[in-house]
Amino acid sequence: MYDVVLLTLGSERDAPGGCGSGGACCGGATGADTVPTSQTDSGQANTDQASSSQTDSGQANTDQASSGQTDTEQCATERPRVPVLACADALNARGARVETVTARSDAEIDAVLARLDGPARPDGLTWPDPDSKTRLIVATASDGQLRAVLRRLVKRYAPAPSKRPADLPGNRTLFDLPPVAVLPLDPARGGTHRDLAAQLGLPRDPAAVAAAVLDGTPRRLDLLRNDGGSVTLDGALLGAADDAGRPLHWRARVEVDDTILTDGTEPLLACAVGNAGGYATLNDVTLLTAPDPGDGQVEVAVAVPVVVRSAWGRKRVRLEVRRARGRAVSVLPREGKVPYLDDGVEGELTRKRSWWVEPGAWAVWSI
Repeated sequence: MYDVVLLTLGSERDAPGGCGSGGACCGGATGADTVPTSQTDSGQANTDQASSSQTDSGQANTDQASSGQTDTEQCATERPRVPVLACADALNARGARVETVTARSDAEIDAVLARLDGPARPDGLTWPDPDSKTRLIVATASDGQLRAVLRRLVKRYAPAPSKRPADLPGNRTLFDLPPVAVLPLDPARGGTHRDLAAQLGLPRDPAAVAAAVLDGTPRRLDLLRNDGGSVTLDGALLGAADDAGRPLHWRARVEVDDTILTDGTEPLLACAVGNAGGYATLNDVTLLTAPDPGDGQVEVAVAVPVVVRSAWGRKRVRLEVRRARGRAVSVLPREGKVPYLDDGVEGELTRKRSWWVEPGAWAVWSI
């Protein structure tokens, strides 16, 4: 039977000063200031010394909304949520050895991920064990939290370019990451934007998640890496609106492989970089037509306002959507800061950002 780790992050942060990016999940404490809380089946807590870790470069910051408590108070009172307890009960009923861990820093996430390491390699690289008897469930309140864990997996298992091994596929920069199971902590939301679990058709019921991790098979998915040191699971949407909700114009050069969607001289309303379909539409405008997280390509779209004249000589603005698919995309802002959402995490782009596809690099347990 398997050892199963149920991993929950200490807060919803996914940025410098938050889980997955070098700081602590709560209160901005460093990894050295906190220790992971690990509860085994017998209820006994285990603590490991946490070490500070390097902050991911180029990662955007987003603050958790105030709820009348300080971050430190929230950390002190955090307990496993009901779906986590229900999933643990379902796993225990099947004979699995279950451990629940709340991580509040990168170091604490890394301590969990180390259990997925494979045997030592002759070249000294750290790599995941393809026959591991340990399986990981990530309890997520947002796609940003899942991304935080995947980012740490990439940092653990991606070799430096100078140490690239001969057995690494030519279209990849990292080994196949170990499969993870996703336990959504919130109900599926309606509307046009669905979380990644809903898009992938993954189970949300804790007992079904337990069945997937024990009886399921890995479903391999594409991963977007970027030169800012982070990863994208769903997609990114660049652009902003004013206080009245009117879109603001901005300019950038957008390239997909050898295709130039815009050279930076014309105004843009939005740019969508899609691995999955979370940012396929903007209001009533279809940006991405068929984003597929398993096809080895990224789909990119830009929305350009174009002034046209009617037969009577009147001017009107028509929205032109240009699309392209490929292995890599770059966005070079021409002026100022460009706000964006990347897997639901807010940020501002001030310099060139490039994303590229790692085909089938990560996987989820599914039935």
